[in-house]
Amino acid sequence: MADVIPAYDQMMLPILEVLSDGADWTAPAMRDAVASRLRLSDEDLLHMLPSGTQTTVGNRIGWARSRLVKAGLIESVARGVVRITAEGLAVLATRPEAITEGYLRRIPAYRAYIEQWGRRGADQDSVRHSVEESDEETPEARIESAHAQHRAALEDELLNRVRHLQPAGFERLVVSLLLAMGYGVRGDGEHIGRSGDEGVDGVIREDKLGLDLVYVQAKRWQANVGRPEVQAFVGSLAGLKARKGVFITTSTFSKDARDYLDRIETRVVLIDGIHLAKLMFDNGVGVSVRQSFEIKAMDSDYFDEV
Repeated sequence: MADVIPAYDQMMLPILEVLSDGADWTAPAMRDAVASRLRLSDEDLLHMLPSGTQTTVGNRIGWARSRLVKAGLIESVARGVVRITAEGLAVLATRPEAITEGYLRRIPAYRAYIEQWGRRGADQDSVRHSVEESDEETPEARIESAHAQHRAALEDELLNRVRHLQPAGFERLVVSLLLAMGYGVRGDGEHIGRSGDEGVDGVIREDKLGLDLVYVQAKRWQANVGRPEVQAFVGSLAGLKARKGVFITTSTFSKDARDYLDRIETRVVLIDGIHLAKLMFDNGVGVSVRQSFEIKAMDSDYFDEV
């Protein structure tokens, strides 16, 4: 797992050791050899960054490789192919116990890299601080981790606000969410239910013509929703000759309620409070974009063509 995967600076020496044969190594072959040297398990190799777009091992090896290139210890000889340099072999000959950011800062080429960024207008102290960090995560992973923490905190706040809504407000929220998710609501944008039980009961359309209908029940509850409530909803669906339903609550569903749905043919989706907050976040309901960032990567294809 992530807590046993070495930090990216701890991967620099293994990378040099793998490349010590002087051969040209592709990125996948080098990654596999480094992982074998570090005795990483299959589970470690499959562990993903919070975004789910890149493995943690691949991300950390990538950053370590980039640092070694900046220090002149390895070089890129083709797209996705690297080779150790004479300087890298000389470093290995000294038998270092580890190669860290501090070690690299003693190399003139790497110091020049740090100073170059300072001259390009960045604050020198902040650049040095970011480069010197030997934190377990790479800068990209730290950004994703911070975003995940921010999202979790915001989802908690969303759920707390939803639980304090008046019944009519909760009804409007459910309608807004269904519309944002691309479903048609009977009387789009109108209240679709009755507020007798602090929730709404209504119908959504899965297609533009309304040929396939899904019945919805939503309860703004604090208490756990058990099997009796879910079973009553399933009974209502049977009375309407409906095959699909969505049960939304601001609280949670009991295990008995979930197990019950596994034993029946009627298709019912349960959305608890945590899931509801995630859907609101993902579909922009109750939240707004304050600031956005782009995380860019090197376009190797561009440099192969110029």
